[in-house]
Amino acid sequence: MTVICWFRRMLRLDDHPALVAAAREGAVIPLVILAPQEARLRPASAQRQAMSLPRLEASLRSRHSRLIVRRGDPAEVLEAIARETGADTVHTTTGFPFYSDHGLKAAVERGGATLCLHHPADLIPRGSVTTKTGDPYKVFTPFWKSMRQCDIAQPLDAPSLSSPDRWPDSDGLDWPEARRAMRRGWDVMAEHIRPGEDEALDRLDAFMSDDMADYKANRDLPWREHGTSELSDSLAVGEISARRIWHRCLPALHDGRKGAETFMSELAWREFGRELMHQSPKMDSDNWRDEWADFPWKRDNAEAEAWKRGQTGIAMVDAGMRELYVTGRMHNRVRMITGSYLTKNLLTDWRVGLEWFEHALIDWDAASNAMNWQWVAGSGADSAPFFRIFNPDTQAEKFDAKGRYRDFWLNPESKGAKSFAEAAPESWKIDLKKKHYPAMSLGESRKRALSAYQDLKG
Repeated sequence: MTVICWFRRMLRLDDHPALVAAAREGAVIPLVILAPQEARLRPASAQRQAMSLPRLEASLRSRHSRLIVRRGDPAEVLEAIARETGADTVHTTTGFPFYSDHGLKAAVERGGATLCLHHPADLIPRGSVTTKTGDPYKVFTPFWKSMRQCDIAQPLDAPSLSSPDRWPDSDGLDWPEARRAMRRGWDVMAEHIRPGEDEALDRLDAFMSDDMADYKANRDLPWREHGTSELSDSLAVGEISARRIWHRCLPALHDGRKGAETFMSELAWREFGRELMHQSPKMDSDNWRDEWADFPWKRDNAEAEAWKRGQTGIAMVDAGMRELYVTGRMHNRVRMITGSYLTKNLLTDWRVGLEWFEHALIDWDAASNAMNWQWVAGSGADSAPFFRIFNPDTQAEKFDAKGRYRDFWLNPESKGAKSFAEAAPESWKIDLKKKHYPAMSLGESRKRALSAYQDLKG
């Protein structure tokens, strides 16, 4: 039998349930589909995926296989390649909250094959961790305590692969739509991306050996190199599975190694976000708490545009927005600061921030992005109260006391600032020496936000 395994945001051979099932069934054609629409909506994430493809291709070649890449609408591509290859089955992964399975089954059947959907290698099956009454958790801490008691399934080893008698044509590893969408930013961001399954595993081992012990303290310091595992983008594009990370860390947790529990709880936050989106599929578009529907958030506005461009005049906020645009990442502490500033000081709708992060993040994940934005805005599950407004200047004094993070991104002579000027669209007309000033002081904007909140409560 000839079977197709569609590597649907699972750019690895290890712990890949769909690939294991396909290998058991017959000769495997590994397939990646590059959808133009995804490149337009999420260009940074698309670049991150594109840069992983040569590594995936090399891994498959080492196993006497190869990678077939097709560009186009997934349903149309699946129908065409199933018919072209005479494949009996198409195996792929389901359960991603940002991809729809609608129309795939019919398209594959029109191509003469059967579609088999497999759950991703998450830590827990969706809906399996509930309260004693069988309800889903709405607060993270009890969810984490309950999840800790679960037997997390062992990750699957990469299977042996047999090849078909004839390989279909491939469109090549490049993703031109993503390059066009990234414009000048592609080459700048490429310097900050370390793609590949082997690279992710090496990074995990290095973190556990050298940095995990100080993780609890260092994870809040945006200036510190390797203060975190730096695995978020590898998880997001599927170069490593949460199960593989969990089981690598489990002995350290049992041995009481410092930092292990804090790090593993961050994996649990990822699961919690997916659970919330499983319960509320429109969490990325609708307020999780219905009572927030009447809050007077503004949609796109001039202040929000200045926020996107790192031109608010608030140093910690602008540094974070520049880091995001250059690297496709933003330190988690700074994400909270920039998110609070947008939704509370600027009274801008959290969906404006969500959409910008979707555009700019290489570690974009629909569930985590929606959960985090609603958390910081106060409208989500287990969220920070709206009256908890991060003061960017106070946060900077606490977590960037010597100004190293801010200086790297804001000093006109620094590498970070110059990289931002190179990456930003020419239409932004970035002048690194130009001073920017906030439209309203932090104190005044805080009072305005609290007044709006009191009106909502009233």
